[in-house]
Amino acid sequence: MLKNKKRIIILFSLIFLSVISFFIFCKNNTVETLSKYGSRGSEVTQIQTKLKRWGYYKGNIDGIYGSQTVNAVKYFQRKNGLTADGIAGPNTLKAMGITSSGNSGSSSSNSSDLNLLARIIYGESRGEPYTGQVGVGAVVLNRVKSSSFPNSIAGVIYQAGAFDAVSDGQINLSPDSTARKAAQDALNGWDPTYNAIYYFNPATATNKWIWSRPMTITIGKHRFCK
Repeated sequence: MLKNKKRIIILFSLIFLSVISFFIFCKNNTVETLSKYGSRGSEVTQIQTKLKRWGYYKGNIDGIYGSQTVNAVKYFQRKNGLTADGIAGPNTLKAMGITSSGNSGSSSSNSSDLNLLARIIYGESRGEPYTGQVGVGAVVLNRVKSSSFPNSIAGVIYQAGAFDAVSDGQINLSPDSTARKAAQDALNGWDPTYNAIYYFNPATATNKWIWSRPMTITIGKHRFCK
């Protein structure tokens, strides 16, 4: 009788472990299947849409993860310090701002950076074309990367005299959804300014030095330069 009970317990234990292993396998396999060569669906469409908007992808937005999508993902990964394997796994999807079953939310630090970047974008460029608003965010991030500026988003934004929106208090206004979207796009790697670290309005600029900076592009009322 005792032996039979032990056998039953062992049998149920094996069944339980098998079920758990099966669900873990299915979950992992689903995440991979949705994010690599040969995949199809809405997540692939999101990946293609974002990469095309940012200039990484030149193909059709067809929801099919083909070779062009693989190459575009690799290009994005290289530019953002990720493993360039062409697979849109959790880290790559997170960098693109895409939420999946294998990619749970951002950290409080990332949320704070997003909010602060959205506030400076709103304070400096609300009313400007959307691309120009992303450009303001890109300038902040380009400064973070430069050895000539502080190495954090907050440090760059609050550097003395760096932004009028800080000086006049507009940094404290609540950003709208457009500014938040622009901040997220900038954080995800879209830089329509071609690596600019300055911008100014030619109609109102009084600083002679800023006019000497090499221009990269003009978007709306802002001239972006290096």
